[in-house]
Amino acid sequence: MTEKKAGSCLCGAVQFEVTGEFESFFLCHCTRCRKDTGSAHAANLFSTKASLDWIAGQDCVRTYRVPESRHEKSFCSRCGSAVPGLQMEGALLVVPAGSIDGEIDIQPTAHICFADRADWYPRLENTPRVDRLPG
Repeated sequence: MTEKKAGSCLCGAVQFEVTGEFESFFLCHCTRCRKDTGSAHAANLFSTKASLDWIAGQDCVRTYRVPESRHEKSFCSRCGSAVPGLQMEGALLVVPAGSIDGEIDIQPTAHICFADRADWYPRLENTPRVDRLPG
């Protein structure tokens, strides 16, 4: 049976389904990924074999490519959430892990561009963990 994963953006306008398996799951610490996520790293799933079907909102999807680079980000034009995109002329499906609406079976493959990590990243290990909003 072929694996199917549903996903969506924050506002729900964009909904999609990925059919097939992810080959890798990278946590990228490069400056560009930190900028486009606003966080310590991007968390993206990659596949050269899976297919992407838009259930709703494909017309809301926009893609930004950093000039003279391979760095691209697809996002919902309504809420700004990262959504899947086809890169490398359609040869590579990139799916933001946080856009999947269920469990992800694959473990992260690697932290990449780790030398470029945020200077505050190593201090996260000692940061208190709280299961709800503070206050």
